[in-house]
Amino acid sequence: MRILCIGDVVSRVGREMLFRCVEDLRYEKNIDLVIANGENATHGRGMARGAYNELMRAGVDVVTMGNHTWGCREVIDIMRKEGNVLRPANYNGDCPGAGSLVRTTADGKKVGVINLIGRTFLEPSSSPFEKADEEIEKLKKVTDVILVDFHAEATSEKLAMGYYLDGRVSAVFGTHTHVQTADETIMPNGTGYISDLGMTGPSLSILGREKTSIIKRFLNGMPQKFEIAEGKGQFNGCIFDIDGETGRCVGTERVFIRE
Repeated sequence: MRILCIGDVVSRVGREMLFRCVEDLRYEKNIDLVIANGENATHGRGMARGAYNELMRAGVDVVTMGNHTWGCREVIDIMRKEGNVLRPANYNGDCPGAGSLVRTTADGKKVGVINLIGRTFLEPSSSPFEKADEEIEKLKKVTDVILVDFHAEATSEKLAMGYYLDGRVSAVFGTHTHVQTADETIMPNGTGYISDLGMTGPSLSILGREKTSIIKRFLNGMPQKFEIAEGKGQFNGCIFDIDGETGRCVGTERVFIRE
């Protein structure tokens, strides 16, 4: 089983890159399931209905979110009606939506997906480690193939999660920093891992934002309005090869496509 995980989709440029890349990758790489982080899909903050519809048309199966989950109020209605959009499982239990799901592929294989958010340098949330234990116990009743999107800032926290879940899930991939790491690996007990998938969005940018205002902020320390960048795009992600019987990862392939 081959699962394509796509780094944070940023704005119109990122959505256009999905249309340019996902279908070809599905065919060329024999992809069974596509997971994308969509928390920046609408103008860099949140995911409105129009952006969600484009992700679906582009071939995304499951959408994970992060610290910008509530950036567009429409996401609450999308979560309730569509059933394939996750918010971090370690958010307060009163929050709308779910933090995990099971998706069935075209050939009938069941895949569990968990969305978690880190606590280092991010807004307060409950322990992602304890919540991971709860969600894994629930999903293991249905499938041994489980992937975790850990939306976190600190590489140390992401690595800690990878080792903590090694042998219990199929893959742990980081999102949030918008910079792809080159540390894709299979951990000692069979869990695929990468610290950050990167960003699918404007390539001539600073994390998807227009360069000039951010440079000014660093130069003079004054508040600036960070506009979304336009122009050429990039597509970042990672393909995990999973043994459908054992749930172990048997291969990783980092993906970086730039216009």
